Amino acid sequence: MSSAGAEITLTFDNGPEPEVTPGVLDVLRRRGLRATFFVMGRKLADRAGWALAERAHAEGHWIGNHTFTHGGPLGEQPDEDRVAEAEIGRTQDLIGALAHPDRLFRPVGGGGRIGPHLLGRATLAYLQRHHFTCVLWTAVPGDWRDPDGWVERALTQCAGPSPTVLVLHDLPGGAMRHLDRFLGVLADRGYHFPQAFPDACTPIRRGVPQAPMDAYVTTGPPSGTKSR
Repeated sequence: MSSAGAEITLTFDNGPEPEVTPGVLDVLRRRGLRATFFVMGRKLADRAGWALAERAHAEGHWIGNHTFTHGGPLGEQPDEDRVAEAEIGRTQDLIGALAHPDRLFRPVGGGGRIGPHLLGRATLAYLQRHHFTCVLWTAVPGDWRDPDGWVERALTQCAGPSPTVLVLHDLPGGAMRHLDRFLGVLADRGYHFPQAFPDACTPIRRGVPQAPMDAYVTTGPPSGTKSR
């Protein structure tokens, strides 16, 4: 089956992990591919984690912000004003000079769901005020929960409408031992791997909403208030 001309943007969430991320970087380097790593702040606070993010950056990969603790979708968090700074701001400070000029941020989806749980109104205001680019996704094959079965599911998801923004995870568990085989199948089918994100997956670019945000922002009461 050929998919000549179809495009897949590769992303890896929830790292860096010393036991896994080096292997992922080795595979990408051998295949001449560049991806984006959406890192967790608490892992960057560790010297080994920072070194891996630094290596990824040096090898041409983009480094994005995936919150400090990955504690759940921000639109569901109480005291959201404080949480936005603690989860996004603190992580961005740790990313520092490794940051992409667009200040890439990926919200926590809670299993890959897209909906108004992703952001609250305070988080949206924070992203706008600090000129972040919000990056979503189109394909989440669940590699973290099915380390052997995810490949076939990912191939099916990537066969959908192009372009695809694919979410994988550089986490322990064994899923990434299949990465090279998976990428080989895609290459044999004629896929291309641009690093840039399609407009449909970036509802905010450098702090400016590109479309109505109702689909991604909870309509609950503002942080610190109680509904009546």
